[in-house]
This record gives sequence, C-alpha cells and structure tokens, in this order.
Amino acid sequence: MNEKMREGRLASARAAAEEAAPVERAAPDALTIGRRLRHVRQQAERTLGDVAGAIGMSPSALSLIENGKREPRLSVLTSLAEALDVPLADLLATAPPSRRAALEIRLERAQRASTYASLGLPSVRIGPRLPTEALEALVGMHEAMAAMRSEQAATPEHARRANAELRTRMRQADNYFADIEGAAAQLLSDVGHRGGPVSRASVDRIAEHLGYQLVHTSDLPGSTRTVSDLANRRIYLPQPEAGQHDARSLALQALGHLVLDHEVPADYAEFLSQRVEINYFAAAVLMPEKEVGRRLLDAKEAKDISIEDLRDAYGVSYETAAHRFTNLATKVLDIPVHFMRISSDGVIYKAYENDGIQFPTDATGAIEGQRVCKHWTARAVFDQPDLSRSYQQYTDTRSGTYWCSAFVDRTPSGLFSVNVGTPYQHVKWFRGRETTERSLSRCPDPSCCTRPPQELASRWDGRSWPSARVHSHLLAAMPPGTFPGVDDTEVYQFLERHAHEDG
Repeated sequence: MNEKMREGRLASARAAAEEAAPVERAAPDALTIGRRLRHVRQQAERTLGDVAGAIGMSPSALSLIENGKREPRLSVLTSLAEALDVPLADLLATAPPSRRAALEIRLERAQRASTYASLGLPSVRIGPRLPTEALEALVGMHEAMAAMRSEQAATPEHARRANAELRTRMRQADNYFADIEGAAAQLLSDVGHRGGPVSRASVDRIAEHLGYQLVHTSDLPGSTRTVSDLANRRIYLPQPEAGQHDARSLALQALGHLVLDHEVPADYAEFLSQRVEINYFAAAVLMPEKEVGRRLLDAKEAKDISIEDLRDAYGVSYETAAHRFTNLATKVLDIPVHFMRISSDGVIYKAYENDGIQFPTDATGAIEGQRVCKHWTARAVFDQPDLSRSYQQYTDTRSGTYWCSAFVDRTPSGLFSVNVGTPYQHVKWFRGRETTERSLSRCPDPSCCTRPPQELASRWDGRSWPSARVHSHLLAAMPPGTFPGVDDTEVYQFLERHAHEDG
C-alpha cells in the first residue's frame, strides 16, 4: 500500500479518535448529573436509603438517577441539594467530579450506543469493584473502535480525500501498473488465448481455470453489481441485457479480486483502490497490453491514433477504450494525456491527468463533483447536432492549449461525455487534429462562464428564485458497511437461496 496513503489514514484515525473523545457540554446530561450526585453523597458518607428517605423517594428510584437512567426534575434536584447540604450548582456542573467518574461516564455512553448494542455483547457492570486500569482499557478500546468506524463509514470529505490520494497515485505511475498487466497477461496465456477480442466463452474459460463458475441470474440484490460465493466457488452476475462487453467486464472485475489477492477492505480508501484495480485488470484482459501496444505504435507511426478504433477492434465501450488508452499512452507512446467523464451539466464523475491540465478542485484537492468550464470540449460535445459522432476541439486554457476528443455516452442515468485530451505539441499523432473548432477558457475567472452577462444580471438579479436540485450523494455520508452501500442481509439471503437451488 502506498506509504503516503497509509499515513493519511492514520491521521484520519487520530482525528476521528479525538472527535470520539468527550467534550465539555453546554448543559449537564443525566449521566453526568447522576455521577456528581453519587460523588457528593459518598463524600458526605450518606447511604442511598438515607438520602432517598430524606426527600420522600424510594432508594431504587434514586439509584436510577445516580446511574443516569432517569433524568431528575429540577424540583427533585433542589431537594437532593438541600438534603446533602450543597449548592444546587454543584449537582448541575457540566464537568464530571473526578477522573474516574469521567471514565465511567465515557464507558457508560459507549455501552449505551446503538453500535455497541448491535454487537450482541454483554455490558460491563460499572461499579467500585471495577479496577481503574480495566476501566481505562475498556474506554480506550471503545473509542478506538469508534475511530475505526468513523474512518470506514467515510464522510463526503473522507471520500473526496481518498479520491484525491488515489488520483495522485495514478498520476505518479502514469496510470500504468505493471503488476496488474503481468497478472492479466499470465492469465490469458494460461487459458491459451491467441489474440484478438476476448469472447464471453473465453471469460468462462478464465473463470473455470480459476476454479469458479459464472452464473447469470435475474435476482441479484439491488445493492450489488455481482456476488461471489467463495464457499461454493460461484460468481453471480446480472443477465447480460446491457450488452456483451458489460457482461464480460463485470465477470472479469469480480475475478480480479481473486487474481489480485484482495482482502476485505479496511476502509473506504482501500475499497476505492480495489475498485480501480479490478477495473484496470478487466480492461487489461479485454485489451491485452502487447496487442494494444503494437496497434497504438502503428497508429502513432501513421499519425492516426483513434479511441474509436480501439473500441471497435475489441468490442468494448468507448469509456473502456478511453481508459485503456490512458493506461498505455505515456508508457508505450510517451504521450501525456488527460481523461474525463462528466454529466451533461458539466459535473465531473471521473478524471485523470498527467499532462498538466488544471481541473477545477475543491478545498481538499478533489475534483469529483466540480463543474468544468462550458467551453471545454467535454461540454461542447453536448451542443453538437449529431451526438453519435466523436467531436474534436482545441481549447486555450490557463495551463496551455489542449486538443481533445469527446464522445457522448447514453446511459439510463442520462447523457455523459467521455473525453480524452493531450497538449498541443502531441496532437500531431491523432486523428481529428485537422479540426477547426477552437475555444477559449478563462476559468476560474467568473467572467468566463459562471457569472451571468451584465445585461441579463441587471434585468433579473433579485427577481428570480430558482429551486435548486440538491445532489444528496455529495452531502450524505458514504453508506456504511465493509463494502459501502451493500446490504449484507440481502446478500446472505441471496447466497443461501442459491446454495440450495444450485446445489
């Protein structure tokens, strides 16, 4: 694992642990009041029965108050303060009366949390016989687990930082990973693949070679793309209605976890890294490095590099071909490139660069969720009359002039554009370089495309009130769980059902 990524995770864990530590509250809660009450009573050498009798309360009711299980009314607290001959403020103070009391409160809160209850473990009885060392150890373990849960259930900020760290790793490697290339090449050699497109039958042979059976089914849990039954060595896939290349890619991605020896991800960053690696592995199998490398070198010599040719030659999606091109462009062709997948309203979903282009970023350095300039090729393609053709354009930006080729991808979620670009000095190798389309981007200068023209602004400023569409996925925490968003119960019920049916 990348050392910088590991250090970043440790820093996140420490921050989460600090967040998990108790802070002084603006008003005391029932647990703090109860511990202060018990402390004052014991300091006065008074018994539960004695104090309870003095205010007309049963000892069991007073015990519930001292244990923080019942919130006392102010009138009761006033009577207790009088009976114990202390100011009412002593019972209402926000700070615990002693360090041990603070530890007891922290342990009590931890054991009452729903996350602990979900473990099905018994609670430790907190009393004077519990050694302080044991109390410290229990509190430390609970807060360490809270820190781990906080990191695993990534917030939007955690997710964006993880994306930024992963993009840095990809840039440093020029998006080329020799170990994954080697694993894909070895697997193809093992099954006797002789070159050309990898068919679905070939993918079945690859699975069989690895000791697995591919099973297509129509009842996969809604939160999953595939489910691997490691016990019975089956991989369940959706019915291949979306096209042949989708079925092959999904199967190879599931097999990629096995080939690359992935373990259960420890946190969201590792989950994300694994997803990138299995996508890379699937593309490396479908478009082998040696074949594609030779094809690209020939195309460079002919000054005729085209993503469409890769797509058509290997029967993959335009996005897969574009991704695969970025894997090999710098390593094989010595050409720096950038890649984007954006929605029709300009929001970045995926991106990569090692050619110096400056994507819009947020304060964490993340680009996902940011909106690219309206004048960039990736957005200009949506304005073309024929969306079935790729579109090429030169764009002058603050970081230089780039030539880009973009293609519109129609999906059930709407229109997206897939864009590949390179600096001006490398455009001579690409088909479409003769385009006369050119634009100027001054972003992030607001006058470029984010600030309305003065005439429109003066006419409508203060006279409109749009209802914004909130992108809730950018606000909510990442779905919890070892595999974010996956419903474990649904998966286990699915596996149980199919284990009997398929057995």
